[in-house]
Amino acid sequence: MLVFVALALPVLAGMVGLGIDTSMLFLAHSRLQTAVDSAALAGSLQLPFDPELDQGLVVAAVNDLMARNFPEAEITDISQGGELRSVRVTARAEVDMLLLGVLGVTSKYVEASALAGFNNLEIVFVIDNSGSMKGTPISETNQAAENLVDLVMPDGGASSVKVGLVPFRGKVRIGTGVDAYPAGCRNADGSLNTGLLEQYEDQEYRYPSWYPLMVSSDTCSSIPETLGLSTDKGAVISAINSQDALGDFSGTVVSEGLKWGRHVLTPEAPFSEGSGEDDMRKIMIILTDGDTEDGMCGGAHGAYYTPNNYWTNAYYGMGVTDCHCGDGGCLDQAVLDEAQIAKDEGIEIFAIRFGQSDAVDIEIMKAVASSKPGTDDHYFDAPSAYDIDEIFKLIGRQLGWRLLH
Repeated sequence: MLVFVALALPVLAGMVGLGIDTSMLFLAHSRLQTAVDSAALAGSLQLPFDPELDQGLVVAAVNDLMARNFPEAEITDISQGGELRSVRVTARAEVDMLLLGVLGVTSKYVEASALAGFNNLEIVFVIDNSGSMKGTPISETNQAAENLVDLVMPDGGASSVKVGLVPFRGKVRIGTGVDAYPAGCRNADGSLNTGLLEQYEDQEYRYPSWYPLMVSSDTCSSIPETLGLSTDKGAVISAINSQDALGDFSGTVVSEGLKWGRHVLTPEAPFSEGSGEDDMRKIMIILTDGDTEDGMCGGAHGAYYTPNNYWTNAYYGMGVTDCHCGDGGCLDQAVLDEAQIAKDEGIEIFAIRFGQSDAVDIEIMKAVASSKPGTDDHYFDAPSAYDIDEIFKLIGRQLGWRLLH
């Protein structure tokens, strides 16, 4: 028995030592993988500001996280992640051996790699195209949106990202082949908007009663068409740059922008390009510079006579004349209702308020945004047109926070 035990002890000791070595390698690899994942995610947050990894921001973020989480590790690679806009991080760590050390192998290396960045995204820009956006505001918005598209859809990449666009004023304009209705602008009930309804031309609707009818014959064709989700980067950028905020106005009905943004992102008609897969992150970015407006609010954009061009918006166009702006009014409630419908569909909303706003408008847009409880992380205030590009980059940081392996 003693002889048997004597012979078995080295074997048992070897098995214990091998088990310890294996456990040490496993634990070291797990720790390294966690550290590399965190470092890749930290690097991806800098991609909006350093998309080509040539500004040093991504590298610095990766090095900082690795130094804090696993200072003994050696980073062997920080590079772009191929066809997707992403950052790849590879690192290794040396692990001292117990049993293998007796056999002359004093240490072994474990290696881990992670890829983080932009994928499985469907994004729709919902952009205020009313007249107050013309000039610098719309040009800065277009450039900011184009920069974000360039970030999430790199040239030559096989993109898992789709982008759409909903320009809105008092209504939205839909092109051919979208649904059963003819191309043109749409009322809030989906019907075709034909401009000022014939009954509103009667003298009884005029105020002052002697005032001549002053409604533009066409408040639709100058609104850019809505673009469904597309992987064609050129088509997306062309659509964005078609926005100039010129032409005859019909108000600012924010709820219609939200509604058609939802239609673009969901797979059901009238637009069907949206994915129904659970792993697709659906993003709406809405920017507006004014009240949801139909001329009844007074102020700089109020109309002192009726009918006016506001009477061709998405509500008047279907014969509804009692849904007006004003704090807590029908149009404000429609904004909140449409935002909630979109959120219930799994859509994440980033809301940008541009220009000078009163407290009510700000609170409405904060309610529209999909911010985490207790935060305003999906709401942004842009006092100047020159703040818009920076805000789009900050939104880009939140879109890139995803491991891809």
